[in-house]
Amino acid sequence: MTLCYLIAIGGNLPFRGLATRDVVQSVVEFVSERIGRIGAMSRHFQTPAFPAGHGPDYVNAALSVETLLSPQEVLRILHEIEAEFGRERDSRWGRRTLDLDLIACGNKVLPDVAQWRHWADLDLKDQMRLAPDQLILPHPRMQDRAFVLAPLMDVAPDWVHPVLGRNVAQLFAELSEKDRAEAVPLPESGCQ
Repeated sequence: MTLCYLIAIGGNLPFRGLATRDVVQSVVEFVSERIGRIGAMSRHFQTPAFPAGHGPDYVNAALSVETLLSPQEVLRILHEIEAEFGRERDSRWGRRTLDLDLIACGNKVLPDVAQWRHWADLDLKDQMRLAPDQLILPHPRMQDRAFVLAPLMDVAPDWVHPVLGRNVAQLFAELSEKDRAEAVPLPESGCQ
């Protein structure tokens, strides 16, 4: 059965001569070749590093992808692609050439609602020092982050969060005006 995945892309460091925006764009081909058919890609957005002060601004985007692969297989491939783009997992929320986050897989909740709620309810201090040892879907912090929701507005505004019961457009609207304004669409790049 074909599954629809939502994937967030971000980065705030260049890689091998590619500007951050070009790194983010080039990932699409890798995802298409290794995971499945791209349903949609968002615009690029410039967003501040999270948490504040953790490096230069990011370029963020999102994809919807259709595939027969399991969530665990998709996550493994995303980590492989990150590594090929020089991603080092030496610090949480550090500067990076590429960050690929598996945000959602249809209406699946993994491993279960109780575990999802545990990770979604962590305060910022615990978020900074703890990381789950298993895949949690939907991503437990997606509803709090404009840098995820703004690009998702382009690819899946009607996707309904299976635990919260609200769609991406509603979740984005619930963010503070300040948070929403920090996700700035970048102008389309053309031939130079």
